[in-house]
Amino acid sequence: MRVLITGGAGFIGAHLTRRLLRERCEVAILDNFNPQVHGEIRDLAPDVAPNVILYRADVRDKDVLRRALRGQDVVVHLAAETGTGQSMYEVSRYEEVNIGGTASLIDALVKDPARTVSRILVASSRAVYGEGKYFCDGDGAVFPFGRKAEDMRSGQYEPRCPRCGHSCKTVPTPEDSPFHPISFYGLTKQVQEQLVLMFAKVLGLSAFALRYQNVYGPGQSLQNPYTGILAIFANQARTNQPIYVFEDGCESRDFVFIEDVVEATWRCISTDNSAVEVLNVGSGRRTSVLEMAEQIVRLVRSTSAVKVNGSFREGDIRHNCADIGKARSSIGFEPQWIFREGLQEFLTWAQSQEVNASGYESSLAETREHGILHV
Repeated sequence: MRVLITGGAGFIGAHLTRRLLRERCEVAILDNFNPQVHGEIRDLAPDVAPNVILYRADVRDKDVLRRALRGQDVVVHLAAETGTGQSMYEVSRYEEVNIGGTASLIDALVKDPARTVSRILVASSRAVYGEGKYFCDGDGAVFPFGRKAEDMRSGQYEPRCPRCGHSCKTVPTPEDSPFHPISFYGLTKQVQEQLVLMFAKVLGLSAFALRYQNVYGPGQSLQNPYTGILAIFANQARTNQPIYVFEDGCESRDFVFIEDVVEATWRCISTDNSAVEVLNVGSGRRTSVLEMAEQIVRLVRSTSAVKVNGSFREGDIRHNCADIGKARSSIGFEPQWIFREGLQEFLTWAQSQEVNASGYESSLAETREHGILHV
């Protein structure tokens, strides 16, 4: 099987590439080595580089895309800008890369008279749900809109029922929940997956939009200050800096280990199911941000003080937990890693890497300057 991975030099792409090579696939990677993600690294890992074809280019480069697509059986589209907060003030950049890049890919497929691609996967995100699914004692299942700044300033962090206005409780979010993105990043992910799924049907391709939750593990970027709160806290703990937790610390995320993400992705690549569908890829469990920070401090034996400071960022969700029942039934996906074990694996790797926490404070200053971060 011949597989092209856009953004294949990144965190998920690198792990997926290794799995594909073990499965005896022929792999091509298209990546521009964005410094925000890769830092000073400008090449593939030594264990991967000799075994793949590398197209060093932007996903919006249509000429290179056309060359890269020749002879491919499957495309895995991972290339994207990924900072939720940053997307709220770098709007054109996120639109051009995430939406424009996906449109360039689809355009190349549509106009290829010798097209060999039969399946396309796109990395979507749980951000398309916004707050996701909740339960209100009075109104049942509801899907709250984004939280109001005035509520959060007064310490009311839980979303309100859109019908009665009372607080409601989070429940796992299934794929048939409505789109409610509350960040521009989330909106671009919605458009990406809809573009791919719509044109897959037009072109007669199989397609999967994988709504990845909070992916973590060895190899994730330790220098990107705009995404990956777990990596940011790990850097701070390793240098014994104070760790400041937003809101009241009870906000939660569905942290899914990279090995589980790769397994789900491989199952979509290799399945005999020729469907066009959307799947959540997560652990199906949620962990509070405060609990995560305290576990990091404990596991690296740091002297960092964990401080809940009540700050909040517009565009952030309160809770996240995926309903993964559809992935179980469709591709037989079952997460194997619990958070504590995955976190230990990540921290063991991180401690072998250079600490790079210098950009986080400047990223916070940027979000404050643009009115996104409230302290």
